[in-house]
Amino acid sequence: MSPTEPASSPVACSREYVLATRHGEATEQFRAALAALDGDRLAALDREATTAFWLNTYNAAVQDDLQRDPDIFADKRRLFGEPRLTVAGHDLSLDDVEHGILRGSKSKYGLGYLPRLRADGFQRRHRLPDADPRIHFALNCAAASCPPIAAYTADGVDEELDRSTASFLHSDCEYDDRGRLAVSRLFLYHRGDFGGRSGIYAFLREHGVLDDGERPRVTYQSYDWSRKLGYFTDHEASAAATDAEETEDPEP
Repeated sequence: MSPTEPASSPVACSREYVLATRHGEATEQFRAALAALDGDRLAALDREATTAFWLNTYNAAVQDDLQRDPDIFADKRRLFGEPRLTVAGHDLSLDDVEHGILRGSKSKYGLGYLPRLRADGFQRRHRLPDADPRIHFALNCAAASCPPIAAYTADGVDEELDRSTASFLHSDCEYDDRGRLAVSRLFLYHRGDFGGRSGIYAFLREHGVLDDGERPRVTYQSYDWSRKLGYFTDHEASAAATDAEETEDPEP
């Protein structure tokens, strides 16, 4: 595919947008393609494709905007609250994508237990019914404590999210000299998405951080908000075949 022609599949287009930001390529065509997407087509995507599309779109928009204007990062209200991208003719902020769509209209406050107060028609139409907690180890807002960026695919996103989550947790979680397990503050910020304390332990066991029966005291690390742009994984090659299939046989 020509670098000036975004893929016709919404997910493949969003993935190519991520890769363009990684390799320093032009991105205007991807932003234009996302803005021109048909809303009916976007709404028809299944959960896996929807998840991959919005993860890619969020991560690419962050990288793209901060490459253009690094000073935005210093003002978190602008970074997260102001429109950063247009999808299917609708202007969206990063908060709209993360909390409105990927988290199923949950508030960014309240540790994951409160609903988002404002949900327009676009959000209600395209949001996922509930939050998959693995997304918190896939979204990157360019802070140093954020997980690295991968380029997700429609058919492989479940396995890709497992890999991203396990990789992040195994490199980030650590015991201190008192036997306490220090985990990312993302677990605290979104405690309700994990199902509370017991859900956090179950999640850590599911992804191989804890063995069955282990229940150490959990503490939460400080979150490093210093800027870290261009933090990508090395997993893009594994998705190349799936991406080619999406391009040839786009989602309805």
